[in-house]
Amino acid sequence: MDATLLVVLGVAAIVILLVAVLLLGLKPTPDTRHPTPDDGLRQRLSRTRSALSRSLAGVFMSGSLSEAQWEELESALITADIGPGTASDLVRSVRGGKPANGAEARSLLVDELEFVLADRNRALYLSGSPAVVVVVGVNGTGKTTSIAKIANGLVEQGRSVVLGAADTFRAAGDAQLREWGDRVRVPVVSGAEGADPASVAHDALAIARKRGADVVIVDTAGRLHSQKNLMDELVKVMHVLEREASSVGEVLLVLDGTTGQNGIAQARAFTEAVGVTGAVLTKLDGTSRGGIAIAVERELGIPVKFIGTGEGMHDLIPFVPEDFVEALLAP
Repeated sequence: MDATLLVVLGVAAIVILLVAVLLLGLKPTPDTRHPTPDDGLRQRLSRTRSALSRSLAGVFMSGSLSEAQWEELESALITADIGPGTASDLVRSVRGGKPANGAEARSLLVDELEFVLADRNRALYLSGSPAVVVVVGVNGTGKTTSIAKIANGLVEQGRSVVLGAADTFRAAGDAQLREWGDRVRVPVVSGAEGADPASVAHDALAIARKRGADVVIVDTAGRLHSQKNLMDELVKVMHVLEREASSVGEVLLVLDGTTGQNGIAQARAFTEAVGVTGAVLTKLDGTSRGGIAIAVERELGIPVKFIGTGEGMHDLIPFVPEDFVEALLAP
């Protein structure tokens, strides 16, 4: 092979290599970004957002705001179950900012809503060995499912969890919690049907302590806030746990987001009975009443800690006020 041919082959090899490098450089890089919580939240709150956006389109797109439009804004907020008193106060505050147009009114409303939700501790208080979390609420709110999702989140954080099935009135309640416990791979402590719920809670705490678990979550029977005998029994469960564990870190009230303002009465009664420390709002993906989160915090001072936005194991997400407000008012 003569020298000229070697040179030609060498040049050809270099050209091929350069073309390959250029082609690789031009190849689109895969989008590895994860959707932000706000992206998913907008979609999941679509019913509330759609209802609000339809009502508020004429307000926020206006060059100036008439008295009728201010009334329209207040009415839309009430429809979203923010509550009449809270809606009236919000509109008064927004008007006080003297917005020149609808866009400025929207910006002021965002600020006011975020202010209502500001400065609250939304983290689970997990102090003690083990930390004790009691979950309460009426029937049908998604309480047991929420417990499983919270337990799953704790397990994914590397914490060990024991579940206590203190709902002894329904055999199905015990079976449901056991099924979820198997899925999440956490032990469930239960008693016989009709057993004393306080005794089951006591046993769950004892077994969690023996296992060296980080957290024990106690499921309680669903009850109407007006059922005094059942509320008294819940108080007994709390007294036993407080005596044995020194303190109960969290009392989480699970509220069905579709019940709207009815949830306020429930929250008030449970808070008076057992000192609710945080709320879990479920089924917000299936309601146009997402404003209940605002009402719970402003009227009762109870921080919303989680919101349920679907059936999946990861569809119980931490409540982030800025994301929630933006998703609520997004066009």
